[in-house]
Amino acid sequence: MLRNLRSFRVVVVVAIGIAFASTGAEAQRDLRVRIGTLVPAGSLWHETLQDMSQEWSRISNGAVRIQIFAGGVLGDELEMVRKVRQGQLQAVALSSVGLSRIDEGVACLQIPMLLESYAELDYVRDRIAPVLEARIEAKGFKVLNWADGGWVRTFSKSVARTPDDLKQMKLFVSAGDPESESLYKQFGFNVVPLSLVDLVTSLQTGMIDAVPVVPLLAQLQELHKLMPHMLDVKLLPLVGGTVIDTRTWDRLPAEHRDDMLEAAYRAGSQLRDEIRQMGDDSVTEMAKRGLTVNVPDASTLNVWRSEVERAYSSLRGEYCPAEIFDEVLRLRDDYRAAR
Repeated sequence: MLRNLRSFRVVVVVAIGIAFASTGAEAQRDLRVRIGTLVPAGSLWHETLQDMSQEWSRISNGAVRIQIFAGGVLGDELEMVRKVRQGQLQAVALSSVGLSRIDEGVACLQIPMLLESYAELDYVRDRIAPVLEARIEAKGFKVLNWADGGWVRTFSKSVARTPDDLKQMKLFVSAGDPESESLYKQFGFNVVPLSLVDLVTSLQTGMIDAVPVVPLLAQLQELHKLMPHMLDVKLLPLVGGTVIDTRTWDRLPAEHRDDMLEAAYRAGSQLRDEIRQMGDDSVTEMAKRGLTVNVPDASTLNVWRSEVERAYSSLRGEYCPAEIFDEVLRLRDDYRAAR
């Protein structure tokens, strides 16, 4: 009787072990990664995610499938970050707004007029990325790639050439981004925090009349029809990136992770030059369709530069960590000194 009972227990233990092994094997064979993003379907940014999806499927022999939810159908960036933390999403492609909500160090790449060219951005970001990625991973997210959005410029319903002109307008800022809201308020702007998914409606109803945005997105959403003026001051290069929940990353097949990470980085960089060129081309195309591009003279540009630079000391440590700000500034100066 005792021998039979022991045999029964062994059978049960083995059966349970087989069941768990089978479940684990099934999960490895079919692991779905849901990625949310605000980028419009069909855009180059969306194409980057599609390329990554195809590569991950190829590398994993179909074990990993990516499902992309584009166009903000799952909410704004802050909402999607929350959904990743709650397990409703596994990954999200974000602008600096969403990335800064994970770790404020990313905001140090978004200081107005601190960087003046893509060459400066590449130099600084390539060298600061390991630090930022480690900080983001400590918050439960792994960076899969970095992306560009283009240079943020200001679109408005009426002409705005100087900081004082813009201060008379109702300026859009992303809701749930208190640091950026505080930043613009420090400059004396009249900000209206709103979700990006409500941008067009807010323009139509008069809630806002000026928006800092990258031209490529403005063209895709035909914002120039609602805001026919663009101030040609490069405020900052909009950075972004795709992140995945570290718990999900750890569940991916270990033997494929290095190749999958390399594929994700490659997808993020291979369309970078094209996105940058299209950002410039979009201004030309919108100008053909009624957009007035207001190019400041050297004196007006100096006014803008003086206006933003006087706030740098208060941004350091408040808007972004002091040590990251100092390193970004040092790297920028190193690049300029070597030219």
